[in-house]
Amino acid sequence: MKQPSKTVANLKPYFFAGLKPVIADLQAKGVDVIRLDMGSPDLPPASFIIDKLVESARNPKKHGYSPAGGSPGFLKAVSTYYKRRFDVDIDPNTEALALIGSKEGLFNLNHTLLDPGDVVLLPDPYYPVYLAGAQLADARYHFMPLTKENDFLPDFEAIPGDIASQAKIMWLNYPNNPTGAVADLAFFEKAVAFAKKHDIVIAHDAPYCDLCFDGYEAPSIMEVEGAKDVAVEFNSLSKTYNMAGWRIGMAVGNKQVIKLLANYKSQIDSSIFMPILDAGQAALTSDQAWLGDRNKIYQDRRDVVYEGLKECGFEVELPKAALYLWAKLPEKFDDPMKFCADLLRDTGVSMTPGVVYGPSGSDYIRISIVIPTDRIVEAIERMKTWIEAQ
Repeated sequence: MKQPSKTVANLKPYFFAGLKPVIADLQAKGVDVIRLDMGSPDLPPASFIIDKLVESARNPKKHGYSPAGGSPGFLKAVSTYYKRRFDVDIDPNTEALALIGSKEGLFNLNHTLLDPGDVVLLPDPYYPVYLAGAQLADARYHFMPLTKENDFLPDFEAIPGDIASQAKIMWLNYPNNPTGAVADLAFFEKAVAFAKKHDIVIAHDAPYCDLCFDGYEAPSIMEVEGAKDVAVEFNSLSKTYNMAGWRIGMAVGNKQVIKLLANYKSQIDSSIFMPILDAGQAALTSDQAWLGDRNKIYQDRRDVVYEGLKECGFEVELPKAALYLWAKLPEKFDDPMKFCADLLRDTGVSMTPGVVYGPSGSDYIRISIVIPTDRIVEAIERMKTWIEAQ
């Protein structure tokens, strides 16, 4: 067999893909595994979304190729959503694009905009797809540390001038995965000004903007005047509407970037199954009241995990949004990879080591809140007992 490309050969496996056989082996041995690692929502979409999928799928005319980049109805729904949610005008014809889940768009943006050797500004910690996409585009990258002292926001002034002048893409993600941190419009205004000064495209990853707690509402970078000059925002129906397996999302913003991304996508995929686009349209434009009840469930789970982590000696913030808690290990532990591996082996509780998300996660673990509350309670109790015995 011929050797693979050097970039593929050097690419680290996706953490959760490697975790799958480990968990399968434990389950085969009879271990009751509780997964607090992945961010796949356990709750279903609203029934009207499923009904729309079924109705559309029964139409014999809905099974051919759908329009590249999304149906006019879905793109109009994206525009309607942005106007209702953020009071932002999005032209569905030139400023919106349907994605096969936002992850696909995040990855493809690198190949749309980057040449070998170009520089990418990456938050640290980061969603691993940002780094993998840059690596496979043979780009260079510079980390922007997200520290507790700075509310897990990057310090633009700390980026060296020569790096900023070479940078082509800057990744931002608020509400944030893995930290749960949030950003206000003042921060986004600074980001847009920095990007304009240095001619950088901002890629803002915002799939958790509708997963908020305690009355908080996350803003969109598109609310900033002039954001469309330099920014694209990625969003997804995976988390907001519990449609992770449906693989449907969107990118909005800068017309030139949207056009380039659409052209790139047209070479490698044939859009999304039309009934899914129809169901996505219904999700974005129909009654949103059910999301408040759903978020209350997540909020209750967040509180259970937060209190349990504090009792166990973790240093942790109470997040206002997203589906994760970012917890610094108790003093008796110093290796998140070992901590998570031992915890899984001894108790069947699976959490994610922070180093998966970058060097700044060397003292942290990430806990997801997307399994039933009683299972979360059981997992926290197992962890408490285990830590006390160490």
